[in-house]
Amino acid sequence: MKLTSLWCSLLLASVVSGAAFAQAPIVIKFSHVVANDTPKGKAAERFKELAEKNTKGRVKVELYPNSTLYKDKEELEALQLGAVQMLAPSLAKFGPLGVKEFEVFDLPYIFPFKDTLHQVTEGPIGKALLKKLEPKGITGLAFWDNGFKIMSANKPLRTPADFKGLKMRIQSSKVLDAEMRALGANPQVLAFSEVYQALQTGVVDGTENPPSNMYTQKMHEVQKHVTVSNHGYLGYAVIVNKKFWDSLPADIRTELESAMKNATIYANAIADQENGRALDAIRKAGKTTIYELTPAEKNEWRKALLPVQTEMEGRIGKDLIASIRKLSASSGEK
Repeated sequence: MKLTSLWCSLLLASVVSGAAFAQAPIVIKFSHVVANDTPKGKAAERFKELAEKNTKGRVKVELYPNSTLYKDKEELEALQLGAVQMLAPSLAKFGPLGVKEFEVFDLPYIFPFKDTLHQVTEGPIGKALLKKLEPKGITGLAFWDNGFKIMSANKPLRTPADFKGLKMRIQSSKVLDAEMRALGANPQVLAFSEVYQALQTGVVDGTENPPSNMYTQKMHEVQKHVTVSNHGYLGYAVIVNKKFWDSLPADIRTELESAMKNATIYANAIADQENGRALDAIRKAGKTTIYELTPAEKNEWRKALLPVQTEMEGRIGKDLIASIRKLSASSGEK
């Protein structure tokens, strides 16, 4: 009788334990390198909110902003190893990973306006690019905008000649390296989390960034001059560990895809607004002179930088570059 009672107790404990285990939420560690109050930071917050709501708590999204979990040099390897489940790295990160086609987004003046950009990121070209990540153990979910980049330094940057000899921080990208060399600058690869100190101490003279990144990282406090050049684009791909993603229950995956779709619409809607606010805040801080290029000066910049597109055809793909140029022409952009 006692033995039967013991078996019943053990069975009940097993059932209770199994039920508790089944109810434990699926944890998604979402790491990124920028501040919470940037377009990417806010979009990550929106995804967390929607994902947890849509799945009724079956999924828990843990956000790790500002390189608190991994620096940008480390995060892709961490994702591939499964130490983190979700990232939103800048598109330049995929070139060093071996998917060089993503470096098309780094080309100067390849996207004159957002219309062409979104035709790429939301169309067949974008889908094909994300598909190329799968052999690396990565599933691509979406593209998120940040914005077009400004140049900063401790001297005015009005013409390409002004860059001569400057040490300019870049992400690890062959395209961005060629861009800075075309301007006569010396490119310096640094992790995003190291840029402020490098600017402050003079390890580098300047950098490029969308205004939201510059302002939230307080780079404007150690940079006397900004040029609104809009010479290049900075965006992100939201990615997940493929093995983790494929292991999720189908209904959970559907809800997360819905949350990501809505977060993407939100991210891309606020990017321009956030960058405009950041540029205004930099101006109001009074530590940095902001310069808008004249049409003639912008033509000088384009003349100096457009050859980089041709130079990189062998690396990125001549057909891919041509297809984006065709989209620009068909939408009437010059």
